[in-house]
Amino acid sequence: MVTEGSWESTGATIGRTLADSVPSFDRGVDPGPATPNVVIVLLDDTGFSQLGCFGSDIDTSNIDALACDGITFTNFHVTPLCSPTRAALLTGRSQHAVGMRGVSNWKTGFPHQLGHISQRAATIQEVLGLHGYATFCAGKWHLAPTSDISAAGPFDQWPLGRGFDRFYGFLEGETDQFHPELVRDNSQVSPPRSPEEGYHLSEDLVDNLLEMVNNLKGVRPDRPFFAYLPFGATHAPHQAPPDYMQKYRGRYDEGWDVIRQRWFERQLELGVIPPHTQLAPRNWGVQAWEELPDNQRRLACRLQEAFAAFLDHTDDQIGRFIDGLRDLGELDNTIFVLLADNGASQEGGPFGVMHEMKFFNGILETPDEAIDRIDDIGGPHSHTNYPWGWAQCGNSPFRWYKQNTHEGGVHVPLIVRWTAELAAQSGTQRDQFVSVSDVTPTILDLLGIEVPSVFEGVEQLPVTGHSFADILRDADAPASNTLQYFENNGSRALITERDGEWWKAVTKHNQGDDFDTEPWELYNLTNDPSECDNLAETDAEIAQELINMWWSEAERHGVLPLDDRLLELFAAVRHDRSAHRPDGLYSYRPPMAPIPAGASATTGGRWFDFSASVTFAEGDEGVLWSTGTENSGVSVFVQRGRLMVDYNAFNEHTVVESASEIPPGDVVLQVRLERTDRTTGWCEVSINGETCGRNDIPFYMRMVSSVGSSVGYDHGSPVSEHYDAPYAFTGELHEVVIRVPERRSDAEKKAAAESEMSHQ
Repeated sequence: MVTEGSWESTGATIGRTLADSVPSFDRGVDPGPATPNVVIVLLDDTGFSQLGCFGSDIDTSNIDALACDGITFTNFHVTPLCSPTRAALLTGRSQHAVGMRGVSNWKTGFPHQLGHISQRAATIQEVLGLHGYATFCAGKWHLAPTSDISAAGPFDQWPLGRGFDRFYGFLEGETDQFHPELVRDNSQVSPPRSPEEGYHLSEDLVDNLLEMVNNLKGVRPDRPFFAYLPFGATHAPHQAPPDYMQKYRGRYDEGWDVIRQRWFERQLELGVIPPHTQLAPRNWGVQAWEELPDNQRRLACRLQEAFAAFLDHTDDQIGRFIDGLRDLGELDNTIFVLLADNGASQEGGPFGVMHEMKFFNGILETPDEAIDRIDDIGGPHSHTNYPWGWAQCGNSPFRWYKQNTHEGGVHVPLIVRWTAELAAQSGTQRDQFVSVSDVTPTILDLLGIEVPSVFEGVEQLPVTGHSFADILRDADAPASNTLQYFENNGSRALITERDGEWWKAVTKHNQGDDFDTEPWELYNLTNDPSECDNLAETDAEIAQELINMWWSEAERHGVLPLDDRLLELFAAVRHDRSAHRPDGLYSYRPPMAPIPAGASATTGGRWFDFSASVTFAEGDEGVLWSTGTENSGVSVFVQRGRLMVDYNAFNEHTVVESASEIPPGDVVLQVRLERTDRTTGWCEVSINGETCGRNDIPFYMRMVSSVGSSVGYDHGSPVSEHYDAPYAFTGELHEVVIRVPERRSDAEKKAAAESEMSHQ
């Protein structure tokens, strides 16, 4: 009888024949029939007061019902930015320790900013996968280096590389809700419908996540699932279907001062803030509503209406997902967690913006300039964000915003529901301090699962979050987390319990200020939850104690070195093993999937040469290369036998058309775009080396779009008004070459100057 050898590990007994052999079946890990599912719903850029159950008048009835059936946390804190919060949420560890101090678009060469989660920090989905869970994600990822999210990979930091069985969503920090850049598992895909056919991303995400769950439970009802639903909402662009926009028309005409006061009073009635809380004064830069000109008010109201419509629509999609779980009989035995990743965003500036990329181009569009397009707001022809006044209203009663370590940036809603085990706590509230890194330890504690000390052969970092499972079961249980640091781009804070009271030291860093001498503020949060009374001078010893504690925590969690770089970190890093070659030469051969912005040729704010080798026949037309969207971008295309370029700077179109027709046969079509000073430039087209068209560009964009490029067609919304996307090239496109030199030589600068003079 064979009892040893290569089959021993199967557990079967192998004899000479079937009669004297005993089979053994590997049935995988069995979590058990009563094991609960886990769902985490993550809202983006949603402030403390913006949910109905936290004070607003926005219709979030499904989330409100979740709170009525669950437990509401009123003292929940996150990081001030999206990627760091996601890293802390999914790992139960400090965002700096796991390599994500800022957004995943950045890699700085320091351990605290890898652009991805360290392999030394297993995620909750990786841990649950070891215990037999199916793991699904639908939504925003933003935890992989953006230079690695093209079809070229590598895929190790994509959702499937970090523990999810299935993924449907987008990998960047934001996307157009009507024309998203979508990925299914490890492949780029197109939206299933157009905006004209009623498409919206939030609906699509829930459709796909429900299908994943139904596929599992229809075939394997014994397996529990972990579902992660990080919406793009309510990050800019604020976009919603027309009927939702209409629902809020005129709702906010009273202005942010009146609405904020109303929401604050509602918060007091609901008890989500202590009765002694003060409403913080208006932030610097927020004007009194009554002082605003009419156009500024009209624009601001419509921008807030778009936000409210977006959140309302998202709430309905959450309701659809909850209904789907209820229909499956899975809802009550699901640990359901809903939270936001940071406070309301300040990225719309003082007036709000019709196109958020204007913010990154240093354009402060006035309401008088934007008002002509007011009816586009919220629809597929907009990319809007609201002004500071509405953002502070969304963070009521607190000060400041997303990116800041004051309460407005880090104090957000949290709701937990698990009827099967916590029914007695339904509709109750918790005021204990809790942080985002505490969520995963709590879920694993409820499930009785320990984080492995070694995962896939890699020794793991300690889990530094604190389980608040006891608080879920007992409203009077003490806070398990009594010391929490915060940091973002040099802004810092520390919250701790001291002699039964909660204190906070905080500094709002401005880029370039001296870290050692900039002032810290001190607040007694027990008495002053909204940080109105700065005690740094009257309680200087306590302030210094907390500042010293911050530096100690910074050492412990790998926060250092402090780094206040921001926009400059979005610049591509060129090296041999990167999407961005050291010589600045990009060569593309179709067919190719869309190329995300982080992996595309780095043409924003730069001069560059474009060359397309084609075989052309009479009647051929279409896009050779495009980058961006209908709101901003560049497209090179062939139409009516001519080579054309449309430089779309926020709907100001500079079009260059070749004076001569393209000859039949093998042809080289060339374009040069040149930046002449901080804001202007020019574009020139050539056919087979002969210049045949040129035009000046009034505004040369520094950052073109958050959407990438495509070769041989225009994916998403059309960059140019001269065609409908995708407008694929009907001729034979052999190769597109884009040259973006790192620096121009003196000879090139001289030649460029001479060329410019010759066209004066």
